[in-house]
Amino acid sequence: MRIKVIWMSVTMMIAVASCKKDYIPNYAQAKHYYPLQAGRVWFYRLDSTTIPAFGTQLVVYSYHLKDSTGTLFLDNNGRESWPVYRFITDTLEANPWQNISTYYVTPTENDVEVVDDNNLRFIKLVSPVSEGKTWKGNSYIDTRSATTPYQYLDDWDYVYDSVNKPYTTLAGSFDSSVVIHQRDETSPEGDFDPQFYQQRNYSVEVYAHNTGLIYKNFLHWVWQPTPSPARYDDGSYGVILNLIRIKQ
Repeated sequence: MRIKVIWMSVTMMIAVASCKKDYIPNYAQAKHYYPLQAGRVWFYRLDSTTIPAFGTQLVVYSYHLKDSTGTLFLDNNGRESWPVYRFITDTLEANPWQNISTYYVTPTENDVEVVDDNNLRFIKLVSPVSEGKTWKGNSYIDTRSATTPYQYLDDWDYVYDSVNKPYTTLAGSFDSSVVIHQRDETSPEGDFDPQFYQQRNYSVEVYAHNTGLIYKNFLHWVWQPTPSPARYDDGSYGVILNLIRIKQ
């Protein structure tokens, strides 16, 4: 009887261990959320927030963007990198595409870095892609010197949310995506009052597994009541990208 009880206990332990093993998440590497190959093209709807004359309001203009991947090269550190050429046209795509910038993407085993057309290096994704993981995505950017125009990017904590959850864009629904919350800050807090200074920083990006960036919402503005007249700072702007389609 004692032998039987021991055997049953061992069997139960093995069964429990097997169940636990089945539920261990298979976390993907960051580069799996930013696949790159020559000729791969992403098409987005762009809603661009800008400041018109006199800077007393924010206005949104809409376009289509095309991000086209170029040929693989080695960067200064010997890492494989890709140029991505950005083009713009109207929302009907009736006019010719115009090249407006180039950015560079470097996927590694540990992260995915993007250098934008202002030579700002962002750590967009890190491995493993797991719920709640955080990192300093703007750590390569000078945000502390007295003359930098990028103080608003200082000390941002990127965090993974809704890992392997579906997300819907203009291109349709993607079964496995990850939301990256980057910033949600109003300083000083409270409702907007044109009599007082206020700054707003908001940024979130969504990547789909084996697809890349499928959604982005970025907004930075500074309201200056003095000196008169009160207005938004010239550096205020916003960008919303919503994936329309992909060409592979």
